[in-house]
Amino acid sequence: MVGARIGYKWSMARPYPTELLTPAEMARADAAALAAGIPIETLMEAAGRAVARAIRARFRPCRTLVLAGPGNNGGDGYVAARYLEQAGWPVSVAALAPPNPGTAAATAAARWHGPRVAFSAAEAARAGLVVDALFGAGLTRPLVSEVTQVLRAIQAPLVAVDVPSGLDGSTGQVLGYAPQAALTISFFRLKPGHLLLPGRALCGQTLLADIGLPQTVLQDIAPRCWRNHPSLWALPALEPRAHKYTRGHLTILAGAAMPGAARLAASAARRLAAGLVTLHAENLDLAAMLRADAPGQLVSDATLDALLPDARRKVWLAGPGLLPHEATRNAIRTLIEAGKTLVADAGALMAAADAPDLLRGAAVITPHAGEFARLFGAPGADRLAATRAAATRLGTVVVLKGPDSIIAAPYGRIIINDNAPPSLATAGTGDILAGAIAALLAQGMAPFEAAAAGVWLHGAGAAAGPPGFIAEDLPALMAAARQTLPK
Repeated sequence: MVGARIGYKWSMARPYPTELLTPAEMARADAAALAAGIPIETLMEAAGRAVARAIRARFRPCRTLVLAGPGNNGGDGYVAARYLEQAGWPVSVAALAPPNPGTAAATAAARWHGPRVAFSAAEAARAGLVVDALFGAGLTRPLVSEVTQVLRAIQAPLVAVDVPSGLDGSTGQVLGYAPQAALTISFFRLKPGHLLLPGRALCGQTLLADIGLPQTVLQDIAPRCWRNHPSLWALPALEPRAHKYTRGHLTILAGAAMPGAARLAASAARRLAAGLVTLHAENLDLAAMLRADAPGQLVSDATLDALLPDARRKVWLAGPGLLPHEATRNAIRTLIEAGKTLVADAGALMAAADAPDLLRGAAVITPHAGEFARLFGAPGADRLAATRAAATRLGTVVVLKGPDSIIAAPYGRIIINDNAPPSLATAGTGDILAGAIAALLAQGMAPFEAAAAGVWLHGAGAAAGPPGFIAEDLPALMAAARQTLPK
């Protein structure tokens, strides 16, 4: 197949695999296929054919230039050039360097009998379509200036084989320079760099092609990274005999300075089927104001110590709208040490900024990039590794929020979410995400799955939002997105 487009529209049929392979893991998959009797030449032929097929489906015949590197990526390019020429396209190949003798790429190059032109900026500028088959996702160093000059000269649409050259397939980061692709075709499994920014944007439309690698090669690889999708988790079902306590009781700490944030979190939790949601007010004036809100919203002005013995209050959310001095370190540790399931966000994270180990034992923490840097230091180029290290350090599920949110479990699993539209960049949506995750925990989901499901519903709901979308719209939209999932 030439499969799923990367974008905001999701299919419940899961038309693509969810496993994400690093370039090193993909190399192991190729080696396993070879050991199973599938020659690299066979895979290369299938890859190049898939590239040509995708190009023919999306572009009209025009002067096409294939930029071919010396490795397997270049070999895919030679094969694609041959198939395009056979279909009547005017194609030429510009080789950066010849493939090493005796390799599959050398065999593919020898089968190309069409025009060969200089690897130059002038040739790149003349093309009506450019196929970038220089370097794949495993590149680990910046492109040399000769390559950069040629790529910068391109004025036509660019089709990338695997990834645009210069893009790190593990991290989605640019190694000096990478061109903007209109279309990227990758093979067998996507890489993290296809989903992580800026890689996702540079890839343009991304397609995944089946080139005949057997699924069994994944057994020894044991992938630890996935693309978020409902097939990875199951939302709690509403049982016929359920009542409000079996659906879970969530308690949210509300602060006096920004009580609206806690109210947004509570609204999301209620819409996502938590049985009871209580806002805990620190004083009588705040409690009175909160009680004037939604009639179904519970409010308590009891002390924290008075509420803790209630075994039905298993799940707590601390952070939305709280200033650091309101979300005291004592409250965080009291909840964790009492065995409560804690989701820590916003103010609770900043209360622990200089002592992140205070959050050890929380179920889920949800920092954005700035909060993450305050807790653990800047994540750097490899945000997957940084998020995984933070989760391992605290024994906590970490959600590094953003347009490409990363959900990391303490035992090494990672999920990347890519369905979040830009409309989520508005005040209050982070509070709603925290409330959604807490609601799913209250209904019995495990922390890693609850975090992944909450993040997915957050993006799916926002993607269906109206013009002028604001945070208050989101809880109902998330509930509607939940209804679209298989029961």
